[in-house]
Amino acid sequence: MVSSETFDTTKTFADLGLPASVIKGVDAAGFKHPTKIQSALIPVAMSGKDVIGQAKTGTGKTAAFSLPVLGLLQPGDQFGALVLVPTRELAIQVCREVEELGGHTGIKAIPVYGGKPMRAQAQALESHPEIIVGTPGRVMDMHQRGLLPYNQFKVVILDEVDRMLDIGFREDIRKILGAMKQRPQTIFVSATISPEIEKLARSYMKSPEKIVTTEKSLTVSAVDQSWLTVEPWDKRKLLHHLLKHEEPALTIVFCRMKKTVDQVAEYLTKHGIDAHAMHGDMYQTKRDKVMDQLRGGSLGVLVASDLASRGLDVDDI
Repeated sequence: MVSSETFDTTKTFADLGLPASVIKGVDAAGFKHPTKIQSALIPVAMSGKDVIGQAKTGTGKTAAFSLPVLGLLQPGDQFGALVLVPTRELAIQVCREVEELGGHTGIKAIPVYGGKPMRAQAQALESHPEIIVGTPGRVMDMHQRGLLPYNQFKVVILDEVDRMLDIGFREDIRKILGAMKQRPQTIFVSATISPEIEKLARSYMKSPEKIVTTEKSLTVSAVDQSWLTVEPWDKRKLLHHLLKHEEPALTIVFCRMKKTVDQVAEYLTKHGIDAHAMHGDMYQTKRDKVMDQLRGGSLGVLVASDLASRGLDVDDI
């Protein structure tokens, strides 16, 4: 959910320099006013400049880079844009949003990510789509097989840069960007921009414009937050107590480690709560099944690692 205070109500998407075909997609999605990050980032990106964009989680960052990319490309611009993301789920989610917003442009996007057989994704690449959304490892695999030519990209976007660096994609990012002989327009988007991220960005960018809409909090005001102080050995008992007595319709429990995800899900299930685990070591088919159950409302409690949670787009949590 995007808070009303996140929007720039002084502007419409038509004021941002987007072509009519993209505006049609925005209208079809039901958007009237851009969020603040969209209002600031889209015109700069449409001008062709490199951009470093920082905004809180839940403020429409995906559309902030998707809309100008859709506006900058033409149908038939094979491998025109590359969007790098940290997780499979986020690759799927970003691709869905690009496809929805670009429904009137004739521009296609496909996701490429690990955990699924390469053959189907390789066949999709043979159709020469305009936009590729992928995780760094699978993007590199496809490039090494000659299926993904880096030098055709006009625009490269790095989404959730902070998370990609946290989980060890720094060298992969360097290899991908460093292999592009003709430097494309580059956009970095993240909830946090550390000096390390800014240094990395500026080493591959030409006079980038930095856009910061983040305030002190990294989450939107529409999220109610509270916390309880509890001893480590009592955490699972308290979690069980809260789930039993609060009876929330849909809950996500975040854990730092994958083994803890499995242990917490097993503990809750053993104590009468239907809980399902999701983390990076699970087969993609199992993760997809869990996500389908979550979106369909048949799953009450999801226990997930922070990494696996990236790209979750589920209402009414």
